Amino acid sequence: MNDRTQAVELIELLRSRRSVRAFTDEPIPSEVLRMIAETAVYAPSAMNRQCWHFSVLTKQEEIRRLAEAVRIACGRDEGYNFYRPAAMILSSADRDFPMGRDDCACAMQNIFLSAYALGVGSVWINQVRESSEAPAVREVLTALGVPPTHAVYGAAALGYAAKPPRVTEKNLGNITYR
Repeated sequence: MNDRTQAVELIELLRSRRSVRAFTDEPIPSEVLRMIAETAVYAPSAMNRQCWHFSVLTKQEEIRRLAEAVRIACGRDEGYNFYRPAAMILSSADRDFPMGRDDCACAMQNIFLSAYALGVGSVWINQVRESSEAPAVREVLTALGVPPTHAVYGAAALGYAAKPPRVTEKNLGNITYR
């Protein structure tokens, strides 16, 4: 495969990835989940400080416990469950590091793209970030290995798609060329 072919394949991967909001009960093999998680540390980080931490959750009881704490903190209904993923990856950084949120966002993109490349669906769960400083949520996050000095800036729900993701057109009119 030549460089041009690889570039075209990468661009197609970027263009075709979509969020998955319905997962099967099939677990993600540990070697696949490890590959996905490890791509996070290859993302760019401010001054290459790499102040982030990634908590990989695979135990369904832990995911349910976090979902319940987030559900209550955000005032969501009884059915709130992060779409019942097989696994989650929480991306956090020291809350005092001003670029932590940006660094975690870059790492999350690597997680989503590598998951898609490996046939695993994903979706960003915003409510974890929104509620991560609520005392009950913070207690669960700390128990799950998120360092106490860290804010959670991203949460990726991962699993095999139960149905094809919804395909929406992208607005190329949002680009200005000069």
